Amino acid sequence: MIDIIKLTAAETAAKIASGELTAVQVTEAHLARIEAVDEKVHAFLHVDREGALAQARAVDEKRAKGEKLGPLAGVPLALKDIFTTEGIPTTVGSKLLEGWIPPYDATLTKRLKAADVVILGKTNMDEFAMGSSTENSAYGPTGNPWDLTKIPGGSGGGSSAALASFQAPLAIGTDTGGSIRQPASVTGTVGVKPTYGAVSRYGMVAFSSSLDQGGPCARTVLDAALLHEVIAGHDPLDSTSVDAPVPPVVEAARNGSVAGMRVGVVKQFRGEGYQAGVIQRFDESVELLKGLGAEIVELDCPSFDLALSAYYLIAPSECSSNLARFDGLRYGLRTGDDGTHSAEEVTSLTREAGFGPEVKRRIMLGTYALSSGYYDAYYGSAQKVRTLIKQDFDKAFERVDVIVSPTTPTTAFAIGERADDPMAMYLADLCTIPTNLAGNAAMSLPCGLAPEDNLPVGLQIIAPVMKDDRLYKVGAAVEAAFVEKWGHPLIEEAPSL
Repeated sequence: MIDIIKLTAAETAAKIASGELTAVQVTEAHLARIEAVDEKVHAFLHVDREGALAQARAVDEKRAKGEKLGPLAGVPLALKDIFTTEGIPTTVGSKLLEGWIPPYDATLTKRLKAADVVILGKTNMDEFAMGSSTENSAYGPTGNPWDLTKIPGGSGGGSSAALASFQAPLAIGTDTGGSIRQPASVTGTVGVKPTYGAVSRYGMVAFSSSLDQGGPCARTVLDAALLHEVIAGHDPLDSTSVDAPVPPVVEAARNGSVAGMRVGVVKQFRGEGYQAGVIQRFDESVELLKGLGAEIVELDCPSFDLALSAYYLIAPSECSSNLARFDGLRYGLRTGDDGTHSAEEVTSLTREAGFGPEVKRRIMLGTYALSSGYYDAYYGSAQKVRTLIKQDFDKAFERVDVIVSPTTPTTAFAIGERADDPMAMYLADLCTIPTNLAGNAAMSLPCGLAPEDNLPVGLQIIAPVMKDDRLYKVGAAVEAAFVEKWGHPLIEEAPSL
């Protein structure tokens, strides 16, 4: 018998198209898996069982009529609970939007439905996407399927955990400072942050508008490419959307190669704070790339050392502005509206009750950075650093085709380990943040297990703006080499749930 939940998205779609499996069978298998294991993992905040089965039946009806099916028709997907979904809850991991049912779909949600992808439900996340561990969710943390006492990354830990526990073959995340790539790294999955503006942000609840970017999450590079092609493309409803053709990501994933490519290694992406096993696996990956025919080029990008500081001024400043709309008067939670409080008091009481500690911390930090007398010293200076980081990338990409680094300095840490130390938590995004500030594309894929704890390590690949296909070309080559070396995808080693 076919173990449906272990199939890749590409294999699943092919079996549905050929009639070997029905979309309903596939959806039921994943719903059964969710029912069996998600009580322990807590990847989902809402499972849309009836909606998913209805979508699956529609795919089967299309096939029965001989209608052409898309490359991912009937394949189940876990959707991060930051994208609006008509008729089912969108909470963004916050009590402030508990029970809110959006009246419309995000552009990304519409594109998934138009491609006949079956949306299983909405996944857990750090509140308003603020965090690196999914411990900041108002609905409790998610566990890492490799070790349920460890974090699955953040803010999109629910999506990464759903993949790693075989509850879905595809997922969607968002990446503001690494929230697709860092979860992929610590769960042994694949996550891609497309070029900024390549995937519409319309209907995605905003955290930091100049940094936020939705993207594909999967267990293989090809699956991520197939999903990337579905969700990317210009959207007139998004003023930051790039009006340009989607790069040939699927073709690149099917023809992976690094022969003759120049691959950069940045000296700033190693040193103090990096786990020995992470550096060991990264160095082995660099040697592997060299063996596959790549030329390795050493790079010096001094402004990258300032990226973390710049990010934690820019992102909180934009979040302070974006979250001002949650006032308790228009939608979501409303507290204190008993006739004895003014509108201002209702707003204050609602925010006190609805926002969690990390969200409050970032709002206060951002409001301070934007305040009179401090704007130029803090926010203005951070934007200048952002320009320097972009210039460092531009200079680097004059010499190399892609850059590689560890995705995150350590493997998954224990739930609660960094809860009282925000700075230690923020360091989880040390390698990922520069890419968000510059707006270019990046991918994380598994590159082995750290010998000291037997947990996944991620390799980050960074490409220039709108050269997202290079991620898939290099990623597919690396993935094939690792599969050949171990005989199976790394994710197969995750403990059974």
